Amino acid sequence: MDRLWIGLGALAGLLAVAMAAALAHLVAQPQAQAIAGRALQMQGWHALALFGVGLWARRGGVLAHLAGAAFALGLLAFCGAVYALALRGVHLGSLAPVGGTLLMLGWLLLGLSALRPRA
Repeated sequence: MDRLWIGLGALAGLLAVAMAAALAHLVAQPQAQAIAGRALQMQGWHALALFGVGLWARRGGVLAHLAGAAFALGLLAFCGAVYALALRGVHLGSLAPVGGTLLMLGWLLLGLSALRPRA
Protein backbone atom coordinates (compact mmCIF):
# COMPACT_ATOMS: atom_id res chain seq x y z
CA MET A 1 0.00 0.00 0.00
CA ASP A 2 2.93 2.36 0.61
CA ARG A 3 3.72 2.20 -3.11
CA LEU A 4 0.22 3.51 -3.80
CA TRP A 5 0.96 6.72 -1.91
CA ILE A 6 4.25 7.20 -3.75
CA GLY A 7 2.49 6.59 -7.06
CA LEU A 8 -0.31 9.03 -6.24
CA GLY A 9 2.25 11.59 -5.09
CA ALA A 10 4.14 11.23 -8.35
CA LEU A 11 0.92 11.59 -10.34
CA ALA A 12 -0.11 14.67 -8.36
CA GLY A 13 3.35 16.17 -8.95
CA LEU A 14 3.21 15.42 -12.66
CA LEU A 15 -0.22 17.01 -12.93
CA ALA A 16 0.96 20.04 -10.94
CA VAL A 17 3.76 20.67 -13.44
CA ALA A 18 1.33 20.19 -16.34
CA MET A 19 -1.17 22.56 -14.74
CA ALA A 20 1.55 25.17 -14.15
CA ALA A 21 2.45 25.02 -17.84
CA ALA A 22 -1.19 25.24 -18.86
CA LEU A 23 -1.77 28.24 -16.60
CA ALA A 24 1.28 30.01 -17.96
CA HIS A 25 0.42 29.43 -21.61
CA LEU A 26 -3.36 29.13 -21.83
CA VAL A 27 -4.89 31.35 -19.16
CA ALA A 28 -4.70 35.07 -19.81
CA GLN A 29 -6.85 36.42 -16.97
CA PRO A 30 -4.66 37.42 -13.99
CA GLN A 31 -7.47 36.75 -11.50
CA ALA A 32 -7.97 33.19 -12.79
CA GLN A 33 -4.21 32.61 -12.68
CA ALA A 34 -4.05 33.84 -9.08
CA ILE A 35 -6.95 31.64 -7.94
CA ALA A 36 -5.64 28.57 -9.75
CA GLY A 37 -2.16 29.31 -8.42
CA ARG A 38 -3.42 28.69 -4.88
CA ALA A 39 -4.66 25.25 -5.88
CA LEU A 40 -1.42 24.60 -7.74
CA GLN A 41 0.60 25.41 -4.63
CA MET A 42 -1.51 23.07 -2.48
CA GLN A 43 -1.22 20.36 -5.11
CA GLY A 44 2.56 20.60 -5.20
CA TRP A 45 2.96 20.50 -1.43
CA HIS A 46 0.57 17.62 -1.02
CA ALA A 47 2.18 15.66 -3.85
CA LEU A 48 5.29 15.73 -1.67
CA ALA A 49 3.21 14.84 1.39
CA LEU A 50 1.86 11.74 -0.38
CA PHE A 51 5.40 10.76 -1.32
CA GLY A 52 6.41 11.15 2.32
CA VAL A 53 3.47 9.05 3.47
CA GLY A 54 4.63 6.32 1.11
CA LEU A 55 8.08 6.37 2.69
CA TRP A 56 6.69 6.46 6.25
CA ALA A 57 3.66 4.17 5.93
CA ARG A 58 5.32 0.92 7.08
CA ARG A 59 6.45 2.55 10.32
CA GLY A 60 3.44 4.84 10.73
CA GLY A 61 0.85 2.11 10.49
CA VAL A 62 -2.84 2.62 9.90
CA LEU A 63 -2.72 6.31 10.85
CA ALA A 64 -0.19 6.97 8.10
CA HIS A 65 -2.40 5.19 5.59
CA LEU A 66 -5.39 7.21 6.74
CA ALA A 67 -3.28 10.35 6.30
CA GLY A 68 -2.52 9.29 2.73
CA ALA A 69 -6.20 8.76 2.01
CA ALA A 70 -7.07 12.16 3.50
CA PHE A 71 -4.35 13.83 1.40
CA ALA A 72 -5.52 12.12 -1.80
CA LEU A 73 -9.21 12.89 -1.28
CA GLY A 74 -8.43 16.39 -0.05
CA LEU A 75 -6.36 17.10 -3.15
CA LEU A 76 -9.16 15.98 -5.43
CA ALA A 77 -11.80 17.99 -3.61
CA PHE A 78 -9.87 21.18 -2.84
CA CYS A 79 -7.83 21.51 -6.01
CA GLY A 80 -10.64 20.27 -8.22
CA ALA A 81 -13.06 22.84 -6.80
CA VAL A 82 -10.57 25.70 -7.02
CA TYR A 83 -9.51 24.79 -10.58
CA ALA A 84 -13.18 24.56 -11.61
CA LEU A 85 -13.84 28.02 -10.22
CA ALA A 86 -10.71 29.61 -11.69
CA LEU A 87 -10.82 28.03 -15.13
CA ARG A 88 -14.53 27.55 -15.80
CA GLY A 89 -16.30 29.85 -13.35
CA VAL A 90 -18.04 26.81 -11.85
CA HIS A 91 -18.68 27.01 -8.11
CA LEU A 92 -18.84 23.54 -6.54
CA GLY A 93 -20.41 24.56 -3.25
CA SER A 94 -18.58 23.47 -0.13
CA LEU A 95 -16.24 21.06 -1.91
CA ALA A 96 -13.17 23.31 -1.48
CA PRO A 97 -13.61 23.73 2.31
CA VAL A 98 -14.25 20.00 2.70
CA GLY A 99 -11.09 19.29 0.70
CA GLY A 100 -9.11 21.76 2.79
CA THR A 101 -10.38 20.12 5.96
CA LEU A 102 -9.30 16.72 4.64
CA LEU A 103 -5.83 18.10 3.89
CA MET A 104 -5.55 19.41 7.46
CA LEU A 105 -6.83 16.09 8.80
CA GLY A 106 -4.13 14.35 6.77
CA TRP A 107 -1.43 16.39 8.48
CA LEU A 108 -2.94 15.67 11.89
CA LEU A 109 -3.08 11.93 11.19
CA LEU A 110 0.47 11.94 9.85
CA GLY A 111 1.69 13.68 13.00
CA LEU A 112 -0.21 11.26 15.22
CA SER A 113 1.29 8.33 13.33
CA ALA A 114 4.74 9.51 14.45
CA LEU A 115 3.63 9.63 18.08
CA ARG A 116 2.08 6.17 18.31
CA PRO A 117 4.00 3.65 20.39
CA ARG A 118 6.13 1.17 18.48
CA ALA A 119 5.00 -2.42 18.76
